[in-house]
Amino acid sequence: MSDAWVNLIAAAVSGLLVAIPTIIATVTSNKAHDKIVDERMRYLVEKVTDLAAKVEKHNEFNDRLIIVEQKVNAAHERLDLIQSNKEVKK
Repeated sequence: MSDAWVNLIAAAVSGLLVAIPTIIATVTSNKAHDKIVDERMRYLVEKVTDLAAKVEKHNEFNDRLIIVEQKVNAAHERLDLIQSNKEVKK
């Protein structure tokens, strides 16, 4: 074998000896990163769900408040009508 082939084989072997651990480290690191991202996503989904429930309660409260305001206005109109009828009778 010539020196060129020996150098080529040595370069290929040393390249593989560097590449294989690098690939293994990258895959392991990506798996750990994916676990962290998944956990953060679960946390964010939980928080968004809680916020959605609070918004729904707020919207229901607003709907009920509108109904109360309408009833109060109707009651005031009836009271005004009763008072004006009493003033006319005097």
